Amino acid sequence: MSDPSRRTMLKGAGATLGAAAFARAVAPITEWTNDLSVEGFLQKHYKELTVEDMSAVLARIERETEEQYGAKVSVEDVRPTPGVQFAYALNLSVCIGCRRCAKACHEENNHDRATNNSYIRVLEMTNGSLNLEHGTVTYDHAVPAPGKFYMPVQCHQCDNAPCVRVCPVEATWKESDGIVVVDYDWCIGCRYCEAACPYHARRFNWSKPEIPADEINPDQAYLSNRIRPQGVMEKCTFCLHRTRRGKLPACLEACPTGARVFGNLADPDSEIRWVLENKRVFVLKEDLGTQPRFFYFFDE
Repeated sequence: MSDPSRRTMLKGAGATLGAAAFARAVAPITEWTNDLSVEGFLQKHYKELTVEDMSAVLARIERETEEQYGAKVSVEDVRPTPGVQFAYALNLSVCIGCRRCAKACHEENNHDRATNNSYIRVLEMTNGSLNLEHGTVTYDHAVPAPGKFYMPVQCHQCDNAPCVRVCPVEATWKESDGIVVVDYDWCIGCRYCEAACPYHARRFNWSKPEIPADEINPDQAYLSNRIRPQGVMEKCTFCLHRTRRGKLPACLEACPTGARVFGNLADPDSEIRWVLENKRVFVLKEDLGTQPRFFYFFDE
């Protein structure tokens, strides 16, 4: 699947892969190379890049970011740490629906400012119900509201990820530490993964992201928070540019109530292991068999 000619063919077949991919494929090359250069379009799949290849790719991205946005950034290829298995848990009893997690995600991951995009949706739910169809993300009042609780939803980093299975060019896959990633320079924008995800966790870049230079987070990773080009899918990566370096996700650090718990499942002394062993945790849509690494629980 990493054959460039095959990728070009699939990209040109956008009529069957999705209108967005088709529009991008048939547009004059100068219209979309403002976001994804010819070098980026023709480069090898991430898994086939040598150390030298990756060094050149990172240098190109840094150069293009400065040219397009006027910001100097550092882009690294941050790999998984052997023996680490990441997971997340969220205490719904103490989440107050303030959306500070979503704001932190927006800023940390260099999202488009015009759309105020974020990888996190916070649902306002009615006490006693877990029916997501009755939850709303558009509430606009003081929180927490009486009779309500709040359920943030983001990528669940599923062990049996349907988004990975449907990608026709293998642009998305699960890494050894449990994080599902996307090679933005390999994605063809067909949006199959978006349709397959039962958690509405993927986002599509309909236009070139707009970010003022002084608001760009310069600490970036190839598979994480670098500025994504127009016409590709993106998603939460558990802030791998932070967590693989021993830091916590930005959303967790922003939470004012301590509702979020993140850690290494392989560490028996980690807080996430304590939660899973001592709380009645549950996952969303368990019947689908996606095997998420994102857990919820209530205080008893």
